[in-house]
Amino acid sequence: MNTDISDTLLKLEQRLIDLSEPFAVATVIRAGPPTSAWVGAQALIDGNGELHGWIGGGCSRGIVIQAAQQAIRTGQPKRVRISNQPGVSEADVEADSEAGIETHAMPCASNGALELFIQPTVPAPSILVLGSTPTALEACALAQRVGLRVSAAATVSAPFAGLSLRHVMQGYDATAFDSVKPQLILVATQGDNDEDALEAALRSEAMGVLLVASRRKADKLRETMQARGIGAQRLAALHAPAGPSIHAHTPQEIALGAVAGLVMLRRELEEAAALAESSSPASGEVVPDLPPCEAMASVEPRAVSARYVNPVCGMAVDIASARHVIDWGGQRVYFCCDGCKIEFERSPEKYLAAAPADVPAEPAEPTEPLEKT
Repeated sequence: MNTDISDTLLKLEQRLIDLSEPFAVATVIRAGPPTSAWVGAQALIDGNGELHGWIGGGCSRGIVIQAAQQAIRTGQPKRVRISNQPGVSEADVEADSEAGIETHAMPCASNGALELFIQPTVPAPSILVLGSTPTALEACALAQRVGLRVSAAATVSAPFAGLSLRHVMQGYDATAFDSVKPQLILVATQGDNDEDALEAALRSEAMGVLLVASRRKADKLRETMQARGIGAQRLAALHAPAGPSIHAHTPQEIALGAVAGLVMLRRELEEAAALAESSSPASGEVVPDLPPCEAMASVEPRAVSARYVNPVCGMAVDIASARHVIDWGGQRVYFCCDGCKIEFERSPEKYLAAAPADVPAEPAEPTEPLEKT
C-alpha cells in the first residue's frame, strides 16, 4: 500500500478514535483481474458513509460503503465478495453463506473480482450516571474500568473531581443530557431528587434507563412518572432494580450490580441490532444482480449539477465531479469508473448506438450559457 495513503488513513483513524466517532476499515484480501485494486489496498469508511483511500473503482465503491455501514451498525466484522465468476454453483454460494461471506455481483461491465475484510471500530456506549451518592461515584469508576464512556449529572458537581469523566453537569435537564448522547442512563440518586432525575432521564433520548432502587420504591416512582406525563412506551425503557441481584449491601457492591446491569443491557441492545441486520436480505445471502452500478448510485449523494448517463452501465454520472471522461466524435462522454471507460474504448460505436435516447450529448468544448430572461 502507498505509504502516503497509509499514513493519511492512520492519522484519520486516530482522529476519529479521539472524537469517539465510528468507522470501518476495508482491506482487499483478494483481487482478480481486471481490477484497479490490489491485495492489501485499504480504505476507511466513516460514520457518514464517506470513503477515504482506495479499494477499487466506482462500481465496487458503493457496495463496500453499504457493507461498511452495516458493519458499523452491528459492530461485527464481515467478509465481502464482489464477483461475476463463472461456474459458481449453488453449493458454492451456500458454502459462502455458511462461512459468513456476503456475496455481491460485480456491477461493472469490466467484471473483475474483489474480496474484502471489513473491520468496524465502534466507540463504547456513552453512559450517564445521575447522582453524587457513594454508589453513583463508585459506579462511575467501575463503568470506566469496563471501557464505557462515562458522564455524570448531579445537584452538586464537586464530588466528581478526580474521576476524569467526559462531562459533569449540574442539575437534571433532559436537553443537557442529550448533548452528550447517552445510550444508557443510570439513576443512582438514592433519595436526592429521585423524581426530577428519573423524569429527566426518561425524557431524554437514552435507549435504556436503569434505576438503583428497591422494587417497592421503583413501583412508586413509576406511578409518579405516569402522573408527570411519561407515557407507557417510554416507561418500558426503565429497568429497576438496576442489574442482577447479587445481595449487595455496601455502596461498592450496589454499584457493582448496577454496572453489571449496564453491561448486560448494552450487550442485549447490540445483539438485537445484529439480529435485525442478519434478517435483512443483504446479510449472509447472495444479493440479486443489480443493474450495473446501481449500488453506487444508491450510496453516493445526489448532486444538483447536471447528470450524464454512462452509456456502458447506464449509471447517472455527475458531470461536475466526473473523473473518467473522454472526447469521442465531437462530444464528451462521462463514466462512473475506469472500467467502464476502458470497455467503451474497445467498442465505442456499440455503446453509443445502444445508449438511451435521452442521454445528453455534451459538447467537447463548453458552450456559453443562455442568458436568463
